[in-house]
Amino acid sequence: MTTRAHSDPSAPRLAPALNAACQCIWLDRDKLRAQLVENLGEAGNLLESRPGLASGSVVFVDPQEADSMDRTTRLVHRALASPAYMTQVEEHAPSIARVAGAVSGGVLGFDFHLGGSDPQLIEINTNPGGLLVNLELARALTACCDHVAGPMARLVSGNVPPGELPSHIVAGFREEWTRARGDTPLTSLAIVDDDPPHQYLHPEFVLYRRLFEQAGWHARIVDAAGLDVRNGELAADGQRIDLVYNRATDFYFAEERHSALKRAYEDDLAVITPHPAAHAHWADKRLLAWLRDDAMLGSAGLDAHEREHLLRTIPPTEIVDRNAADRLWRRRKELFFKPIDGYGSKAAYRGDKLTRSMFEHVLSHRYVAQAIAPTSTRRVVTDGQESELRVDLRNYCSHGETWLRAARLYRGQTTNFRTPGGGFAPVLTLPR
Repeated sequence: MTTRAHSDPSAPRLAPALNAACQCIWLDRDKLRAQLVENLGEAGNLLESRPGLASGSVVFVDPQEADSMDRTTRLVHRALASPAYMTQVEEHAPSIARVAGAVSGGVLGFDFHLGGSDPQLIEINTNPGGLLVNLELARALTACCDHVAGPMARLVSGNVPPGELPSHIVAGFREEWTRARGDTPLTSLAIVDDDPPHQYLHPEFVLYRRLFEQAGWHARIVDAAGLDVRNGELAADGQRIDLVYNRATDFYFAEERHSALKRAYEDDLAVITPHPAAHAHWADKRLLAWLRDDAMLGSAGLDAHEREHLLRTIPPTEIVDRNAADRLWRRRKELFFKPIDGYGSKAAYRGDKLTRSMFEHVLSHRYVAQAIAPTSTRRVVTDGQESELRVDLRNYCSHGETWLRAARLYRGQTTNFRTPGGGFAPVLTLPR
């Protein structure tokens, strides 16, 4: 692990100027294709069927912004791992997610907007897509001169060098297994989602399968609907599954097609990660409201300076209550409405686009209202045409440590993989 020295928050910011003008570092798609084919064989061509997945650009971040995001991540991890917040979660989580004691979140995605004076944490995810894809993108960067290419490997990393990241990921899954099964050998593993071949991030599933196989585990990509329980074991096509890397977004296994996953989780027939309790403890949108509760943060052991940092870097967030309907409607243009158990901007509404019927839907379901946090921008060149895209920064973290940063470039209300020149982009943290 590398440790960054703290930077001066008042230091001048260079990243906005570079994001507006610099085109001296770019994604070498031929290099990316070659390294994927070398690693995955014919499967290495999967990215070509998803042209919007990877932007050709990079995004620059100033060191003080990186420090702020890292501090937010560490403090959030401390708070949510405390007895005060564990009790709060257990009191409000659905029954399937009520687990006494500490719950590992595995790899978490902390999403930030950088358009204001401080990076703003807008969301936490338990199964953040793109980690291995973004590692491949970082490896495929090309610079216009050797002076830039030399230090690039250091700038593209979080607190873990890119070459060490695969071993950290494997160690995380091994830790999940050991916590549940002790010294019992892990033999078979399944990467599970709904209709995996048609998921936009299916190329990443293939990368994970290869990574797990290199670790000595038998790994498969499995449709959740194809799982069943036989003779007290979770199985797919008659073969036992010891551990499930769960990429499905039915976080509490409420849908019928996830009945086998639900039974395996409730009866402890297989180790499932992330699981319903992990989502409740780390990614329920209400946590962002509770993380702005100064008294609760104090009960979690955070001092005044630490509490002030979180209150400054988490946008004001409240749980939607019908009794507050009039006030929320009046303030809607400054708010973003998100479903408590939502993901990927599904059924999320920007208040200035909200209709009365949409607002009624929000009031009738479980939502939070979050103050809109401005995004930063990146100017890109696509087919000779310049355009300015919004930037969403994702920090891939484990146990409060940032492993890798990546950006998502997009145009419109929310992140997407349809904007020309948009998609995932490596992040370069500028030196101090």
